[in-house]
Amino acid sequence: MNVEQFMPFVWLGIAVILAIVEVSTTQLVSIWFVVGAVASAISTAFTDDLTIQIIVFVLVSAICVIITRPFVKKITKNKKTSTNADSLIGKTGIITIEVNNTLAQGQINVSGQIWSARSSNDKQILSVNEKARVKEISGVKLIVEPVENFEEE
Repeated sequence: MNVEQFMPFVWLGIAVILAIVEVSTTQLVSIWFVVGAVASAISTAFTDDLTIQIIVFVLVSAICVIITRPFVKKITKNKKTSTNADSLIGKTGIITIEVNNTLAQGQINVSGQIWSARSSNDKQILSVNEKARVKEISGVKLIVEPVENFEEE
């Protein structure tokens, strides 16, 4: 029995499995490899050499990724979802627990809410009762910087 005669079916089987993986995910994950496997199945009509078929698979898959990447990034762009916490950016508050990035500690009271805080400058330590402004939000932590002129909000 000649194994080479079954190679088109092996490549098509790989393509089907990869297509099922693609359909079962919410993002484009393996569509490029489906195209590469189909190209390899077609290459079996021209060569019995498995090395060449694998090279065709890798090259076609890579070319598909390179060509479609800008388009895919555009259509799958993650849109930032605004939250109520975003309203804290730019507000000022008072440090309630010393903010020390090295010790991974710190809290700030902003608009009556207590939040974990980190300094925007890793080397800077903000003391208790120091005034700070919220620069950004990272996960559930407010990234803060000290302020000189503080007005209660």
